[in-house]
Amino acid sequence: MTAADPPLQDARVLVTGGAKGIGAAISERLAAAGADLVVSGRHAAELDAYAAELSGRSGRRVLGVAADLAEPEAPELLADAAWTALGGLDVLVNNAGMSITGPAAQLRAADWDAVLAVNLRAPALLAARLGARMADAGGGRIITIASAAGLRALPEHYSYCASKAALIMATRVLALELGPRGVRANSICPTVVLTEMGIQVWGEQAKSAPMLARIPAGHFAQPVDVAEAVLYLASPAAEMINGTELVLDGGYLAT
Repeated sequence: MTAADPPLQDARVLVTGGAKGIGAAISERLAAAGADLVVSGRHAAELDAYAAELSGRSGRRVLGVAADLAEPEAPELLADAAWTALGGLDVLVNNAGMSITGPAAQLRAADWDAVLAVNLRAPALLAARLGARMADAGGGRIITIASAAGLRALPEHYSYCASKAALIMATRVLALELGPRGVRANSICPTVVLTEMGIQVWGEQAKSAPMLARIPAGHFAQPVDVAEAVLYLASPAAEMINGTELVLDGGYLAT
């Protein structure tokens, strides 16, 4: 690679939840930076259409692999499929997630299990499996899209906060175990991001105003903010960053 090459020229990347919202912004930014991609999601037809469209725009290889990460076997199957599709992987972006909000006292066991399955079990297993393969192949990067809600409690986000906090710690463990073998593992912790899900939860002014008042920058994040952070952590510029959290919160945690 020369100085004129894009920062991720020919890197092979898996982005979970990579065709919508934050995931789509990440996929588009990494493809523009020279990466070939596998994007995962639950709906094969939508993934294939998105992959073909992004490939046409970027000139990069983009493949869709359908996976329902709520299913226990999905991380293993997705790891195998993505690794085979691109002949190995250099970067894993664990982006897929979900939220079920409401008072903790009213939380149903099924909702707790659903959130923990998608937000913790699936990304943790996927990172462990692919991290080991990347280490055997000479190195790589694991980038976890966590949340500022994994670092500071939010009312009515009981299972979400718990899942993201645990995922941050799981990522730190991988940084310790796999760092000596060339794999860097880090988390990105945004405040509210104005995706479809973010607008659904925070769109009402009565709910958003108190949260915005606690963000010195005065606004929520956009998907592109997360995508730029992912590009940085995936690039050679972040070689010495391992086992930490890159917080994108406009100063929220400083208040």
